Amino acid sequence: MENSNNLTTIRQVLDKIMESSKDCDDVSIGDILEMVGRRSFGPILLVAGIITLAPLVGDIPGVPTIIGIIVFLVAIQLLFNRNNLWLPNALLKRSVKKETLHKAINKLKKPADYIDRLLSPRLTFLTSGAMNYVVAVICLLISLAMPVMEFIPFSANFAGAALTAFGLSLIAKDGLLALMGYIFTLSIIVFIAYNVM
Repeated sequence: MENSNNLTTIRQVLDKIMESSKDCDDVSIGDILEMVGRRSFGPILLVAGIITLAPLVGDIPGVPTIIGIIVFLVAIQLLFNRNNLWLPNALLKRSVKKETLHKAINKLKKPADYIDRLLSPRLTFLTSGAMNYVVAVICLLISLAMPVMEFIPFSANFAGAALTAFGLSLIAKDGLLALMGYIFTLSIIVFIAYNVM
């Protein structure tokens, strides 16, 4: 469940996506995952969170559901200890215009730089061993709720924040971010319950 591409910050991921997609017209989800590492849970979670949080991209109808399906499939495979992560081509081929993606990335760069400055390996017991599977289960539950979030304004933002926090916690070995991921997950539950009741 570890990152294989030495991407340990949000800015590195954003720069990697920007650089690798500069010669494309449309950028698919599959392209983005290949850019950052499709075999590792941390980068996939981070990318899923960034896409869900990204202005212009995360607001596209259907995107939270697609991201939810991807996170669900990956989390299930990790719980069964699969090393080669499989995702259906129908999902991977979903794409967005390069200009839209790059505008969203540019808007995320400043907050990404701020968050990256706070990253450091700490509370590492929360990001290793069995705790990785706890993260996988929590992300599985988040993914199941994401289709519902299509109908509850701003709820997908909490999901994106949780996935981003969990993804970063795994690749940066930052247990504090894992704790933040749990807090965001609790916020999702409270927010959805408040809006449904």
